[in-house]
Amino acid sequence: MKIDLDGIVIITGNYGSGKTEVSVNLAAERNSGGTEVRLADLDLVNPYFRTREARHQLRNLGIEVILPPEQYMTADLPILAPQVAGAIREQTAMVILDTGGDDVGATVLATLADRLQGISFKMLQVVNPFRPFTETVEGCLKIKSEIEAASKVEMTGIVGNANLIDETQAGHIYDGYEFAAEFARQSGLKLEFVTVPEILKADVDTGRFACPVLTIKRQLVPPWKQAVALT
Repeated sequence: MKIDLDGIVIITGNYGSGKTEVSVNLAAERNSGGTEVRLADLDLVNPYFRTREARHQLRNLGIEVILPPEQYMTADLPILAPQVAGAIREQTAMVILDTGGDDVGATVLATLADRLQGISFKMLQVVNPFRPFTETVEGCLKIKSEIEAASKVEMTGIVGNANLIDETQAGHIYDGYEFAAEFARQSGLKLEFVTVPEILKADVDTGRFACPVLTIKRQLVPPWKQAVALT
């Protein structure tokens, strides 16, 4: 199954869910299929592990990365690049908005709520059941409500991103899928896709999943590690 997403796609979730990794890899995956992609970094909360860390690889692939002005690139400040509103208005084949974690990070979307009126878009909640506050469906539902209230935008779908970083095994991926499917059932949202780290791709039977799979080539790594090439 292929990931069926285009237009405006907002990626959100709680802090540490892996939403930025999902955003970067989704942009690369759609780009490889011939879709024109723009990726906007709206993570104004976490000064580390943001989309901008992968900007050179993305731009080398021909993906436009919308970032704050250069002088504010490393600042943890509420700066919203004006190009974001333009990207929404221009309706490129695909515009991915990588927002900050939790309800605090999602408040930046409230400034775009008017721009989104009357426009078809999807907002996806990235869920990792091995992170605090999202180890239960109830916790995921609570975060969903908090993000929606802060952003003034309703969630439309779910991304299952089960992982324990370097400790991830195939069993964690299977358990994470079952968890995401149950969250989808209880919330009434669509499970758009789940992720599988590239290093585990050969070990995971994706035929067990009733949804598409996004292979994750890890980009947001500590300084002593090398990011995986997106090509």
